[in-house]
Amino acid sequence: MHKIFGFGLYMEKIGRPDFLCFFFLHYHMSGYYNSRNPIFKVLVYKVIGKPNQRMKALQNNIVRAEVDLEVGKKLYLGMDFGTSGARYALIDKEGNVRAEGKREYPLLMIEETVDWLQSWKMTLFALLKDIPVGLRSTVVSISIDGTSATTIILDSKTGESLCKPFLYNESCADALPSVKSIAPANHTVCSGSSTLCKLVSWWNSDNSTKESTVLLHQADWLLWLLHGKLGVSDYNNALKVGYDPEIEFYPPWLLLQPYSRVLPSIQPPGTAIGALKESIRTEYGFPKDCIICSGTTDSVAAFLAARASQPGKAVTSLGSTLAIKLLSTRRVEDARFGVYSHRLDDKWLVGGASNTGGAVLRQIFTDEQLEKLSEQINPAEASPFDYYPLQGVGERFPVADPKMEPRLHPRPASDVEYLHGILESIARIEAKGYSLLKDLGSTPVEEVFTAGGGSKNEKWIKIRERVLGLPVSKALQTEAAYGAALLAMKGASEHKDGSL
Repeated sequence: MHKIFGFGLYMEKIGRPDFLCFFFLHYHMSGYYNSRNPIFKVLVYKVIGKPNQRMKALQNNIVRAEVDLEVGKKLYLGMDFGTSGARYALIDKEGNVRAEGKREYPLLMIEETVDWLQSWKMTLFALLKDIPVGLRSTVVSISIDGTSATTIILDSKTGESLCKPFLYNESCADALPSVKSIAPANHTVCSGSSTLCKLVSWWNSDNSTKESTVLLHQADWLLWLLHGKLGVSDYNNALKVGYDPEIEFYPPWLLLQPYSRVLPSIQPPGTAIGALKESIRTEYGFPKDCIICSGTTDSVAAFLAARASQPGKAVTSLGSTLAIKLLSTRRVEDARFGVYSHRLDDKWLVGGASNTGGAVLRQIFTDEQLEKLSEQINPAEASPFDYYPLQGVGERFPVADPKMEPRLHPRPASDVEYLHGILESIARIEAKGYSLLKDLGSTPVEEVFTAGGGSKNEKWIKIRERVLGLPVSKALQTEAAYGAALLAMKGASEHKDGSL
């Protein structure tokens, strides 16, 4: 043991911490070291105790793992399943992150298409395995967020999928006239990418009897793999299938349709659904009282992670696209502008998602160029260029126009001026979005927190602060997995009597 420890320290000294990390992970995951062992404690400090140090092992990226917990400490696990990969965050009651990591989805192919269900399932159990062995026995609750409107249709008796999953960005325009004929004008479901349009499209094209069918969303399906109770969802994920979170029921216009019988039962996000399956619990070493809680969408989880709890507080996610979420006392929805509201306890999370964002920047500049050019921008000066940066044709919010063309010309000779113009133009789109929400009746925005890759660009934050005329800062927590962990904590705290 001492030889291995000494070799690990030597590897760090000569500049090979990756070897040190490998040894730590190998012996920790195998349970060889006891977390109370003083040598183990020193090794933990050397591997993960240094500020801002990030170690990689295989596909998993362990950011932090505190395995020396006090007796009786309880931890809460959140998992975020995004567009290209998944993350987990393990937090304590005080909100401190005790471990976190990520996995990319394996691209498993079936007949030249990705088998997403198998890919997500493999990733789910890989993340469970990635959680340090010494922490698993302290995990008392689990929740998961997934991409909004990712739709899975199953046989309710066997749990087998009846078709390929409909991904979040797939449009079923063929079903839109039928949906518009039954739904209220400008309802959230009146979009080709809504869950309801996906359900109606499948219903009309499938020739089976449909006697035993159930619809689930991505997060619902993943949670079902853990608790085994088929047919449960939450009111955030169910919003785009037509569930009304204000009355806490499916509306009459939806219940009158023949396909309404496949809709899942609904719980508030962060509600205890059932115990973790015994087979999973025993295989991975989770405690007997570990419960599974209903989840939410990825964007709502990201908002929860920012801990913006007062009306007027907003979160702008600057990732591949631009998404804004504003906490409001009033519900606002209008499909004409791509605006909808998620319920958040007794308040509403109003917002929309634009097709502008970081993906456009990466079409033009490398990450290195973005960093170097940004350093030369004076954020106090307004750019004279007026662009509408889009990856391709079509915009969702604050203008819902499927035929909108990108506008990225004229291009000045200076790349600094060009980047400045693009960043400022995206900021103007963000400002227009918040202005639209106010015009539609939401609580006016007072402060904006930033999540996503764009939150690292300090010059962009300053530009946005000037354009928005509001205080703008980086959120302390920017990962949706952290928000899912907060839901797991909520579920555990509300689960008093232990019955499920």
